[in-house]
Amino acid sequence: MPTLKFAVLAGDYIGPEVMGEALRVLEAVARQENLRLDYAAADVGGAAIDRHGSALPAATVQACAAADAILFGSVGGPKWEKLPPAEQPERAALLPLRKHFTLFANIRPGLLYRELADASPLKTARIPNGIDIVCIRELTGGLYFGLPKATTTLPDGDIQAVDTMVYRKSEIERITATAISAARARGKKLCSVDKANVLETSVLWRKTVTAYVAQHAPDVTLSHMYVDNAAMQLARDPNQFDVFVTENMFGDILSDEMAVICGSLGMLSSASLGAAKNSHGLPFGLYEPAGGTAPDIAGKNLANPCAQILSAALMLRYSFGLEKPAARIEAAVKQAVVTGHRTADIAFGGASVGTRAMTDAILAQL
Repeated sequence: MPTLKFAVLAGDYIGPEVMGEALRVLEAVARQENLRLDYAAADVGGAAIDRHGSALPAATVQACAAADAILFGSVGGPKWEKLPPAEQPERAALLPLRKHFTLFANIRPGLLYRELADASPLKTARIPNGIDIVCIRELTGGLYFGLPKATTTLPDGDIQAVDTMVYRKSEIERITATAISAARARGKKLCSVDKANVLETSVLWRKTVTAYVAQHAPDVTLSHMYVDNAAMQLARDPNQFDVFVTENMFGDILSDEMAVICGSLGMLSSASLGAAKNSHGLPFGLYEPAGGTAPDIAGKNLANPCAQILSAALMLRYSFGLEKPAARIEAAVKQAVVTGHRTADIAFGGASVGTRAMTDAILAQL
């Protein structure tokens, strides 16, 4: 009986609620597929600050290191917004986790079922069949991690802030390899997004991606697009993309734009894969919903659990190599939604169900 060993970091506000529902689904699938779940819960984010004085306690990092993957909820909220920026949950938990485990590749599906097209701010006529694209974002380089990074007072009394964008050829090659794998699993079509008409890092990015695809994936059709145009094209015709790959800051912005045009953050999952292999010889990864902690609906049985459940499916696929159970979960979520079971965020003012009832409908489809 295969054992799935993972750390559970539920986080804050609705994080524990939707995490509990994802675990219900994983436990049901484990029974059906003859799998054994071995997971350890650990504090992270605001909850960890309250209990341990740190958003990412050493014990939490140790629990993650002992596992083959991390199933992550969401962190942060108004309770901790008065802390210094470097101590706030989002910055003091997620960024150190990404750095510690070299989680360099973020895979975020942009998925909108045809039946939910009205949830998108785009006209339904533009997306009659919904949206189905994937963003691959480099996660550990660029402006967010480059040095020097500082705010200083100049001799004349003026204040200067500096962030540094840095990329190495090797970093670009490894994210390109991830993007190639994603493209080959779909339509073998890849768009690389950069700002090569302005930035030195983007000149290297485009040159490296072009050479790497030509050498390692001549079967994949590669195109390039400047980031400002990509932002416009996502709003105009998102399905012209299949898989697009880009650097850290551009990916942060474009993936959030993608989330908006897909209607509801409550439906969007993500995977952040590391350079290291786990005990199964597969990528160690962190899997989390795209949305936040939603303090206004926490504890009210209103949160949409689908993104957390779909993130658990990505964990099965990428860190445990279990394609069939992952696909079964994804199909169950879709079937539950299209047959009318919807939380308030995707109900368009119609009848809605609560968090637990949504999961019950998914379990019924399984």
